Amino acid sequence: MSAAAPDLLAEARVRIAREIDAGFDMLLPLPGDARLKLVEAMRYACMGGGKRLRPLLVTATAEMYGADRDSSIKVGLAVEAMHVYSLIHDDLPCMDDDDLRHGKPTVHRAYDEVTAVLAGDALQALAFEILSDPATSGDPFTRSELVQVLSAASGTAGMVGGQALDMAAENEHFDLPAVTRLQNLKTGALLGAAVEMGAVLARIPSEGRTHLRGYARDIGLAFQIADDLLDHEGQSAELGKAAGKDAAAGKATFVSLLGADRAREQARMLVDQAISHLGSQGSEADLLRAIARYILERKH
Repeated sequence: MSAAAPDLLAEARVRIAREIDAGFDMLLPLPGDARLKLVEAMRYACMGGGKRLRPLLVTATAEMYGADRDSSIKVGLAVEAMHVYSLIHDDLPCMDDDDLRHGKPTVHRAYDEVTAVLAGDALQALAFEILSDPATSGDPFTRSELVQVLSAASGTAGMVGGQALDMAAENEHFDLPAVTRLQNLKTGALLGAAVEMGAVLARIPSEGRTHLRGYARDIGLAFQIADDLLDHEGQSAELGKAAGKDAAAGKATFVSLLGADRAREQARMLVDQAISHLGSQGSEADLLRAIARYILERKH
């Protein structure tokens, strides 16, 4: 990795965190009625935390092709709203029953279960409100494709389907292909959508995105392997959430199936493979390359 790459990524992460927080602050003004608690919970979940990896992938891909930054931030907000909704619901007692997220109480702990469910529902709706807004793109065909990409990645063939498989994994034995499929849906689909939506904004035709899909598929799996390694080896205080929950629940993971050393090697191979998909791109893809390396090197 060049000396400039860490600086490039560090600056991009600081910038996207600031822009996403500012965007949610504008999108979620506090109402003067009984909806106040709901919007407070949405702001609590959306602002001041998280890696902002999905909006960073949107903006990095869009920027690589010269697309408008303001539009890519709006799309990044939509993807992040969808992601945060999924986290709020995943943390609920009826699913993963988690008490911590990003080092602070989960939404249902900070507020209550009803508010958490409604906050997730509202964030999902907000995602599509943003994407269908002419302020995001003046081209109705672009807006329509953005909606299609995010909805496809979020439903039964994507994130929600992956969560259903994850819940089933508590009572069924999942082998390596099954765990890979689960994670391709639960984690990889939304990461892939973030990359693809950046290309949609830049009006790159579907047939011109094959290398980006390969990149996104590989970083998605590498991300989950890294997550499994952190869950296996990390400490709750450093992770900002409970560690060791998958093992305690008896769920199969990449680490339990491969062992930590082989899982780590597989993640390295996937990161190298992801970067190789960008071989046709020049220095304009350096941020995407740096993101791929960060996925493996992160500590939380």
